[in-house]
Amino acid sequence: MTAEHLTIAWICPELLGTYGDRGNVIALVSRAQARAIPIRVVRVDAGQPVPESADIHILGGGEDLAQEEVARQLGNDRGLRRAAEAGRVVFGVCAGYQLLGTSFVTHDGRTADGLGLLDIRSEHAARRAVGELLGTVPAPLSLPPVTGFENHRGTTVLSGDTRPLARTMVGVGNGDGTEGGFHRHIMGTYLHGPALVRNPALADLLLSWATGGSLPVMNDPWTEGLRSERLTALGHKPVTCIETEGAAK
Repeated sequence: MTAEHLTIAWICPELLGTYGDRGNVIALVSRAQARAIPIRVVRVDAGQPVPESADIHILGGGEDLAQEEVARQLGNDRGLRRAAEAGRVVFGVCAGYQLLGTSFVTHDGRTADGLGLLDIRSEHAARRAVGELLGTVPAPLSLPPVTGFENHRGTTVLSGDTRPLARTMVGVGNGDGTEGGFHRHIMGTYLHGPALVRNPALADLLLSWATGGSLPVMNDPWTEGLRSERLTALGHKPVTCIETEGAAK
C-alpha cells in the first residue's frame, strides 16, 4: 500500500465476470472506505498490462473459452506473476481460481497451463457442482465458517505449500472435502455469492494483507444479516457441527 491509497486491479472483467463477482471489488472498496482507507480501482481489460504495483488483484469466474483466453494473455504479460512474487494480494474465484494453478482442462478436454501461482491442478469432474457451500476454516486463517454458491465442473488437487481455505460441511468445493486454496497472499475459491460480500471477515483478511496491519472492527448490519440468513438456511449453528450430505459433483 502506498502512502496515498490502496489500489485494486480488477482483471479482465469483460471475460471473467459471468457470476456477479464484481461484488468482490465492491465489497473491498466499501469496507476500506468505511475505515477511511483511501482506495481506488483500476480496471484491467483484456490486452492491457497488469499493474504489478497494485495492492490487490481480483479475478472472477467465467466460461471455459474466456478462461483459456485470460490464461493466454496473463501468461504472456507476466505482470500478475511479478505482483505475486512481490507479495501483492491475489484473489481468484472459480475460473480465476483455476487460472492461479499449474494446469486446468479446456473446453475440448485438453490440459492447459495455468499461471503457476498456486501449486494446484484442476480437472473435469463427472458431474457439475451446483448449489450452496458451507465450510469451516482451519488455522492459521482464524476465520468464521465461509459460505457461497458454487457452479462449476472442476475438481482441484492441492499440493506442496498450498493449503485449503476451508473444509466442506455442505457442498463440493475442490471435490475432496476441501474448498479453495491459499499460499502466502495468494488465494482462490469456488465461492460465488459474491464471496467477499457473504464472508466479510474474508474481505477484511485480504485488506489486512494488503495494508500490512490489523483493521478496526466495523459495524455492518446489512452484511452480517445476509451472512446470518445464509448460515441459518444451511442449518449452521455456531457451536454445533451439522451433518449434511454434500451436493454430487
